[in-house]
Amino acid sequence: MKFRRPQAENLEINLTPLIDCLLFLIIFLMISTTFNKASKLQIVLPEAKGDAAKPSKAKSIEIGVSAGGIYTINGQELAVKDPKQLQSAIEKVSEGKRDLPFIIAADGKASHQAVITVMDVAGQMGFVNLSISTRVSSENP
Repeated sequence: MKFRRPQAENLEINLTPLIDCLLFLIIFLMISTTFNKASKLQIVLPEAKGDAAKPSKAKSIEIGVSAGGIYTINGQELAVKDPKQLQSAIEKVSEGKRDLPFIIAADGKASHQAVITVMDVAGQMGFVNLSISTRVSSENP
């Protein structure tokens, strides 16, 4: 009895279905992707037009932020820019009262981070009456 030797079949990888799947994925991604060019934000800041608020006789805490990021509390300059030092200085001035008016007066060229730091410290301390002071524009309506 003579047996045939098994012959090795030639294995081929058919790439046509793979290419079809990749093309469908590419077409799907091209259709679902939006191509917006948003490299710059056009921001127009509003001006405050109105009567200046009359100063109240109640004690308030006014935090000033200079263009260089230097903080002042009720006109007294702080030597450091550290948020923990700012918090301890506010604690001294507020004497534990969290319902005092808290006013932030920042220079127009002060960094956004310096102003946010003051707001964050005030929020962590529990102040509820926060306001930002502005100046009335020089234009007459």
